[in-house]
Amino acid sequence: MGENKKSLVVLGAGESGVGAAILAHAKGMEVFVSDFGTIAPHYRKMLDDENIQWEQGKHSMERILAADEIVKSPGIAPTTPVMKAVIEKGIPVISEIEFAGRYTDAKMVCITGSNGKTTTTLLTYHILKNAGLNVGLAGNVGKSLALQVLREHHDVYVIELSSFQLENMYQFKANIAVILNITPDHLDRYDYRMQNYVNAKFRIIQNLTARDAIIYWQDDPVIQSQLKQVCTEAQLLPFAEHENDEFTSAFVDEHNDIVFSTENGRFSVPRSSLSLHGLHNLYNSMAAGLSACLLDIKKEDIRCALSDFEGVEHRLEFVADVDGVRYINDSKATNVNSCWYALESMPHNTVLILGGKDKGNDYSEIEDLVKEKVKAIVCMGKDNNKLMEFFSGKVPTIRSTHSLDEAIAACRELSVPGDTVLLSPCCASFDLFHSYEERGAMFKDAVKSLIGK
Repeated sequence: MGENKKSLVVLGAGESGVGAAILAHAKGMEVFVSDFGTIAPHYRKMLDDENIQWEQGKHSMERILAADEIVKSPGIAPTTPVMKAVIEKGIPVISEIEFAGRYTDAKMVCITGSNGKTTTTLLTYHILKNAGLNVGLAGNVGKSLALQVLREHHDVYVIELSSFQLENMYQFKANIAVILNITPDHLDRYDYRMQNYVNAKFRIIQNLTARDAIIYWQDDPVIQSQLKQVCTEAQLLPFAEHENDEFTSAFVDEHNDIVFSTENGRFSVPRSSLSLHGLHNLYNSMAAGLSACLLDIKKEDIRCALSDFEGVEHRLEFVADVDGVRYINDSKATNVNSCWYALESMPHNTVLILGGKDKGNDYSEIEDLVKEKVKAIVCMGKDNNKLMEFFSGKVPTIRSTHSLDEAIAACRELSVPGDTVLLSPCCASFDLFHSYEERGAMFKDAVKSLIGK
């Protein structure tokens, strides 16, 4: 096979896989797409429209193992039979972001962290778009980077990166790398070794030069200790709630203003003007604001965009007030730290819905906040034993339920006017739902159906 007919196999035909396949096809490669599950009809049509061969419900190993290179969906674990065979054969495996990056010289603002990625990514995109930049949104949110590189040609991309995507990135280079926080998550994918997860996250700073920047939370002990162990020429821009003895690029001053201080100048934004509330959103706003400063966005544009951003669905989303009880949808809280941030911004007398697929969670992180703010826990999952064991005796009431309807009924019974019901499950949704989005949507529908009952 000549160089002009490189053979590329794409594993997984979701948004990223289909985008990578279409870009590769347009660049003259021989492309084959293989998905062990079912490919959504609109993605099948996109592949058919380009005459790209695909299969679903199986992996044709002979054909896959004949590839020169493989683009892998982030959701496919390295331990699956297909990946074991690929790794054994020594075929290079990359992510869609790595592949797309070869075909663009746009500036890349890349955001990772255990929590707050989506909000920070959308907020950064909102600031840049409102300031008039030709900007694309990609990664875990938005459209496939590969497809945008092929058809839209943006000057800047704001990209949300999970540790799974970063694992298969090698030559790709960020211009601005944002690390929001690192707490235990997905440890089932990392042999239950935290350092493996940290290493994956820190791949975001590989290939950075002195012209690039790392924006990070200064008070995160994991980030701090890892930064001491890595060599980077990139400029460091830490943010924190309060200014540290060392230099802090964004912090809250004594007037309750957020101060942004970079080589492009210094300005402040009243914290009270932020559209997003809570400590975690303060950090998300700081990270987004610093990214915008580095891209020479005018101060006034940053101020305006931070004050009129509308937030993210399934993240501390107010659903309804039913008979004096506030219902909050935080279905996106698929790990313990995410739930910590949710509880931090809750009032006392909260009824907390927990449960789902446990990824090796350590619930002691939220124990103090639960004791302080939670009057009742409603467990909602196929197997609630671990939650029941951990929290029994630590809250006045704990209930085990095995469906959304049962959980809502328990919350109705346990709440009185003035209470808050918070769905912030700490766990993945795959035991009872297809995704955290479906879990959140069904929760919202169930709550709205209570109105007037």
